[in-house]
This record gives sequence, structure tokens and C-alpha cells, in this order.
Amino acid sequence: RATVAEQIDAQARATRAVATVTAFRSITVVLGGWVPVVLILVAGPWLLDRGATAGAIIGALFYVLQGVQPALQSLVEELGGSGLWLLVTLDRLAETASSPDPIASARPAARVGRWQPEGHEVRLSGVTFRYGPSAEPVIARLDMVIPEGDHLVVVGPSGAGKSTLAGLISGLLAAEAGEVCLGGVPVGHLDTATLAGLRVLIPQEAYVFAGTLGENLAYLNPDVARGPMDHAVDLLGASELVERLGGYDAELRPSSLSAGERQLLTLVRAYLSPAPIVVLDEATCHLDPAAEAMVEVAFVTRPGTLIIIAHRISSALRAERILVLDGSAANLGTHEALLDESPLYCDLMGHWV
Repeated sequence: RATVAEQIDAQARATRAVATVTAFRSITVVLGGWVPVVLILVAGPWLLDRGATAGAIIGALFYVLQGVQPALQSLVEELGGSGLWLLVTLDRLAETASSPDPIASARPAARVGRWQPEGHEVRLSGVTFRYGPSAEPVIARLDMVIPEGDHLVVVGPSGAGKSTLAGLISGLLAAEAGEVCLGGVPVGHLDTATLAGLRVLIPQEAYVFAGTLGENLAYLNPDVARGPMDHAVDLLGASELVERLGGYDAELRPSSLSAGERQLLTLVRAYLSPAPIVVLDEATCHLDPAAEAMVEVAFVTRPGTLIIIAHRISSALRAERILVLDGSAANLGTHEALLDESPLYCDLMGHWV
């Protein structure tokens, strides 16, 4: 109710402001455009007595009516529209600058040097998340443990909360209830540098920046040697792309790369990252099935934990464990167990390509 009342008050203030500006514009036009006409007409006899000609007086009237008045009208209208937008923009910028960051305020303050993870086990305890106070939970009371070295694939229909789960595990989203821990530490207590060194998230839309190819590939591990970089490029099937682009010293133009090429480069970047937890959120959606399989098999050989938000159900066939999400429901198990226990998983296996 308070929110509705605040919105009504804000609308009323805005309406009054518009009315005030409109009245000011009208007064300005009257004073600047019509008052000179009245003054010329009233002073006409006096000007004639002092030697002014009738032609000069008529010329002055014509100048005011045809020159000054239209120009003033246009100026006031332009300032009225642009000025109002400028005031609104400045007001909103001021409100934004003075208001606290909602995400930062929702998390506990980072305590640098005190909270150090032990290992990289991922644990979710009673985690609930919703997009807005009145929305239905996307994830509700989820409990699960992802041990070190696990290969987990998350499947489910669109809107089931798969990418939301990736954001929660990566520390990009704060749970409404419950707790997400990495290495035994609540993710909100980890400082930015520690969190970045613990996990790497590759989203569906891959980011490649203007720079050399080598700089892009080594972005998460600047000290990586040439040998490991060559190995990663070959293992993920990117050798032909690297050669075609001109090698590691070639300057990249991100706009000239296809979506699949950008994804492949960011996947190599993630493989080279020292982070022990890799989260791929439909990060292979622009690759063909054969290239996707090659990438996933390569990441399985990489030390650490692999969490894949599946784009194709074939990813589940390569997983050690599978999490089936369906809104607030979740089912965790192996491929064989889920075929017996989860009708949704059976349906996905039959229809998801």
C-alpha cells in the first residue's frame, strides 16, 4: 500500500510540475511576444509626434509579429520539452547516486582476509530465489552438494531456473533464503578476488574484446605459457580457428567473429583459467553437436568441478550426475536412475534435441 501511495504522490508531483512549466511557457510567450506589440500600438501617436514615420511603426509591428514572436514561441517550446526531460534525468541520476545498491545491500559485507575457502565443494542449503517479492519462486528450498571434481549437468524446460542456479552458484545472484557455500564459505562473504579465483562462469552470449587473440585467451590467466595454451586450443578443437585468425598475435575484431567462434574462444579462455569450478551456462549453444561434444569431453579432463547448464539433452549422457529442474521441483541422480524416477527427464530425453 505504501508503494502505491508513493507512486500516486509521485504522479501528482509530476502533474503539478508539468502544469507549472506549461503556465510558465504561456506567460513567457505573452510577455515576450505580445507585450511589445501593445507597447508599439500605444506609443504610436507619441512616436509620430516625434518624427517617426507610419512606415517605420508598421515595420516594427511586422518584425515583432513575423520575427520575434515565432522565434520566441519555438524557443520556449523547445526549452519546455528538453528542459523538462533534463530535469527528470538529473533527478533520477541524483536518486540513483543517493540510493544504496540493492544487490550489495542484500548480501553480507565481504570480509577480506577472514573468509578463506577450504577446497571448492559447492553446497546449497534451503536455497530459495524469486525475481520480485510477489513473484513465484524460481528455485524453492533447494538442497544439494556438488563435491569437488563432480561433472554435473542441469536440464529442464525453459524458465525452470537453470540459469538462475548458475547465477546463484557463481555469486552473481543473492538467495532470498537459504545459503550457497563455496569451499565451506557463504558466497556472499567471499571478496571479489577470491570469488573470481574460485569459479569461472561462461554465459550463453560470449564476450570477446578488441585486442590480440592471445590476450583474449589468456585473460583469466595472464601468466599462462605457450605450451598449455596450445594444448587447450587443440583439445577444444580451436586450432583451425586460431590459424585462420592469424595466430595469437593477431588483432581481433569481435564484430567479424560469428557467435560460435566467440563461444569457442571464450571456452578456451575458461579452460585456461586457474579457477577450480567451471560453470557453462548454455555456453555451447552456437556450436554444432560434434563441436559441443568435443568441448565437454575436454572440460571433463580438466581438473576441478564442471557444471553445465545443458543446451542439448546429449550433454546429460556425458555427465556423472544430472539435476532435473522444473520450477520449484528438483530431482538429482544418474541418467539410469532418472529414467526410472523422473517422468520429466524421460520426456526431455524423448523430445529435446
